[in-house]
Amino acid sequence: MVGFNRRFSPHIQKIKKLLHGIYDPKSFIMTVNAGEVPSEHWTQNKQIGGGRIIGEACHFIDLLRYLADAPISDFHVTKMRHSDDKVTITLSFADGSFGIIHYLANGHKSFPKERLEIFTAGKILQLDNFRKLRGFGWREFKSMNLWRQDKGQENCIQAFVNAIIHGLPSPIPVNEIIEVSRLTLEIAYN
Repeated sequence: MVGFNRRFSPHIQKIKKLLHGIYDPKSFIMTVNAGEVPSEHWTQNKQIGGGRIIGEACHFIDLLRYLADAPISDFHVTKMRHSDDKVTITLSFADGSFGIIHYLANGHKSFPKERLEIFTAGKILQLDNFRKLRGFGWREFKSMNLWRQDKGQENCIQAFVNAIIHGLPSPIPVNEIIEVSRLTLEIAYN
């Protein structure tokens, strides 16, 4: 098990249900206002912390993989001055969907940290900071708000514990863990 927690967030579970049965390709735009971390910080050291792509951007690669529900067929990376914390990752999926992850550490802290937008079948879903989900063009859904941010950490741990106690398969399919991990390493060391 790997702690790809965002797929366990209540908002992401709602998005997954809303996308079920929509066979049109999806366009994902994930914007992460990651915040500045000094270059000498241990997380930025590839030998010790692995860098921010391995430590943080991996969560968004997994999130889009989960929501696309299709293998990643291709990717492209654009880094600002060979930086791991100012990067755009474009993912193509086997079903024709694509996703863009803007992982940026050069923004202002007053701007929301994480925003996801999904365009498909004449509809849009917009998730702001894992607190507010809005639907545009969905007859049966307008919004879902939480009092506090929930990125799925507790649900992720609970799913793992339940799998151990009850002898169930990994809450995240092993093939997806390997696919996302392999791609994350390839992006980080590209």
